[in-house]
Amino acid sequence: MPPRQRQRRKRIKHPTSTRRPALTAAFKDSAVLETAFLVGLVLVGAAVLWAYQFVSSTFEGAEGKGPELSPLHQLALEPNKVQSDKAQSSAKLRGSATSNQKITGGYDHFYNIAQDLAALEPAETLARLEKEDPFGTQAFDTKLLEHETNLGRVLTIDEIQQLFPCPKDEERITLPDFRVEQKARDFREGKKGTFLFFQHLRKAGGTNFCSLAEKNLPKNARPHYYCMPDMGWSGNKNAGYLHSWPNDEIIERMADSGYRIAGNEWENFDVSRHFDLPAVFATSFRKPLDRALSQFRFECIEDRGCAIKDVHTWWAKRSDLWNVYTKTFADPPIGARQNFRGNHADKRREFMRKAVDTLSKFHIVLSMEWLAYGAPQVRSILGFDDVTALTTRVRPHITQAKRDDGQEKNALGSASIAKASWVPKEYLDADQYKKMSEDLALDEILTEVARRMFLERLVCSDLGGGVAIQ
Repeated sequence: MPPRQRQRRKRIKHPTSTRRPALTAAFKDSAVLETAFLVGLVLVGAAVLWAYQFVSSTFEGAEGKGPELSPLHQLALEPNKVQSDKAQSSAKLRGSATSNQKITGGYDHFYNIAQDLAALEPAETLARLEKEDPFGTQAFDTKLLEHETNLGRVLTIDEIQQLFPCPKDEERITLPDFRVEQKARDFREGKKGTFLFFQHLRKAGGTNFCSLAEKNLPKNARPHYYCMPDMGWSGNKNAGYLHSWPNDEIIERMADSGYRIAGNEWENFDVSRHFDLPAVFATSFRKPLDRALSQFRFECIEDRGCAIKDVHTWWAKRSDLWNVYTKTFADPPIGARQNFRGNHADKRREFMRKAVDTLSKFHIVLSMEWLAYGAPQVRSILGFDDVTALTTRVRPHITQAKRDDGQEKNALGSASIAKASWVPKEYLDADQYKKMSEDLALDEILTEVARRMFLERLVCSDLGGGVAIQ
């Protein structure tokens, strides 16, 4: 390569070489100037910002305001501020069922879990519920029973919150809130024609709830037969069959009679139209197997219209009670029990989807085992003042077969209910326990859903113990 070409390539690779001293000096001078300029700019900006803050704090002090606190100090001086902000955030999620608001909260998460569990075979469903406790209610129930027994009393709300703190919004099955708040307000304010629709699940605290209404509603506002108005409508032939009555007739008869409670015990909740009634909706759950044994004891052992004394024979004849909760709130076509097992996963998913969706719109969902803790929701949603019925054992037709079990007054909460109930594992043989448990697998899922709803509304103060309506 000629010397001139070699020198040209060298200049390209090393533009600041000693062969161009003027350019090298220029680069150095420029870098120094730029650095000095940037440092000066930062110093000037900092001085301006300090002056602005000084002037602002001076004026604020003149107006009687203290200096702005850091978030940590605010938390220490205003412990209710965070809860208040969370309340406002959660309030935005309420009543969104009829809006275009994007669904947030934890409802979808638990909604999907319930359907996934329903799609399994009953034995696997039960095994997963016991092992994983996906709704967090079984661990709470165990701790609650232990604390009530040790203390010999029901727990305070603060003590309950220690066992089950209010979850984050994204972990709450009750958010978004699909209940219609206006209907609860109308009922509390005594608007003409409004009433309490109670879906009575047999042997799950329904009579207690009717007694609660009797203590808080005028006598002329209560149907004479266990809060079921259709006993009179049918000429004393039927009671608790509201699925059989069209909405317009229910509305007209309730308004004409002045009744303010209607119990539906023997038929499903009609998901297609009952929510259109001018009513606030309530129900009460109980552990499915406990409920089934209680019905057998009540009807058969204590001779109330049943002559069967063997639980195996009775259960085989009462397939109408298999997954009765799920059927009640999903309102499936006749013959649904054929899909409770086997290759019908999609059907079971659909049943659970409808049942959970229905339950999410009920203003009050109680748990019989935790009935002693239902007062805050009953007071805030229904406006009832006398809540003593929640801790008083009420047994229908008690004169037919009086029990002397010392549990007429519930002073121990869930521990009292457990003491007064038959223990399925002790009363049933292993095979029958397995059979009945699997026949109630879907109900076990729905009960866990209901119990979590109850717990969240109890411990999350932003819901005021129920629907926060002002």
